Order: sequence, then C-alpha cells, then structure tokens
Amino acid sequence: MLAVVIDLVAFDGDDTLWHNESIFSMTQERFRELMQPYVGDRDLDERLFATEMRNLRLFGYGVKAFTLSMIETAIELSDARVTAEEIAAIIHAGRSMLEHPVELLEGAEEAIERVSERHPVMLITKGDLFDQESKLARSGLGDRFDAVEIVAEKDERAYRRILDRRGVAPESFVMIGNSARSDIQPTLALGAYAVHVPYPLTWAHEQIDETELQTHGRYRRIDSLADLPVTLTSL
Repeated sequence: MLAVVIDLVAFDGDDTLWHNESIFSMTQERFRELMQPYVGDRDLDERLFATEMRNLRLFGYGVKAFTLSMIETAIELSDARVTAEEIAAIIHAGRSMLEHPVELLEGAEEAIERVSERHPVMLITKGDLFDQESKLARSGLGDRFDAVEIVAEKDERAYRRILDRRGVAPESFVMIGNSARSDIQPTLALGAYAVHVPYPLTWAHEQIDETELQTHGRYRRIDSLADLPVTLTSL
C-alpha cells in the first residue's frame, strides 16, 4: 500500500493549540451569578445559547458576539430591569476575555515544529479577525506557520476555497482540530484527512453526532498533540 502524499497540514487554533472554551465557561459562570436575582426558575444557559444562535448570522463568532448576546439576554431575562452597573460588569467581563493571556495546550508548539519538518503547515481558525490575530500574535506561534487563514465559518466551501487558492488536492490535505463540526466533518466531506484532538469542554453549537465520522476511513483520533507526528506517518 502506497503512503499518502501530504502537501499541506492545517491546525485549528481555539482549543486545539490554545485554551479558549474554558475562558468562555468561566465568564458564563460569572454571568450566571450576576443574573441570579432576575432568573428565577428559568434556564439562563438555555436562553443565552438561544440568543447566541439568533445573533450568529449577524455577529458571527467570538468574544464580542458573546458579550453582546449576554447583554441582550440580561435585558430580556430582567424585563429591562438590569442596571447600568450590571451591564458595565458584563462589558468588563468581555474585555477581560479579550485581554486574557493566551495559554498554549501541552505539546502544541512541539507538534507544529515536528510536523513542519516534513510538511508545510498553516493555521485555519474562525471568528473575529481582530481577536484571532491578537491571540495568534500573543501565542508566540505566528512565525511557525507558512500561512494563516481566519474565516467567518468553517464549512466545506471555506476549506475548498483555501485549498483551491493553494493548488492543494483534498486527498493531500490534513486538518487537525478539536471540533467535530468545524474541523472534522467538513474536511472529511471534502475528501481530506482529519485528525480529531478533543478538548474537555465543547460549546453546544459545535457538538454533533460523531458516530459516522469515527468510522470514516480518513478519520483519526488522538488524545494529545504529542501523538500527531506518528499519526501522520500512519496515514
């Protein structure tokens, strides 16, 4: 059996190379405490998620969109009784998220270095352009990549555009990421390889039934980025 020729390896950023969802989770816990006087028996998490999904088409992903959705949810759940001080506290929480230090996942830098010895590597991440550029710069990983793509959505069409611009065939492309919805499902559908590195926390919007993905011939799952170089050689 001939080995797969890999022309490009791409890494996701959030929760693949650096911690992200844990910061959202901590902020949502603070928001939950702030809104306790207004919530009663209503499910705040459910209401916030519904607001995020309603706003996704207009605001996209990221901290700024999340902050706006928290403010909107606070107004709705409080029947417009939320105070200016409480709104200010939500804005401060969002600002703190944007200023939070970028903490690399264990083995992230070494994995990129080892993979880049044999293949071109790039970053493909989604979300707010300014926030993602800032996180990449603060991560110290910017110079490690041959190319960087920050997209509004990670779907099959977005991946195809990226590969077409670089003249890379899907069967010669490998995507590494934590999200089954954004990193794994669309790249497998495109005919590429996908290496799933699950993160302990997953946003509800990124959760899908992974049963079919896990039986796909081009799917691989690893528990740590330390396992990535060996996994690539086994494709």
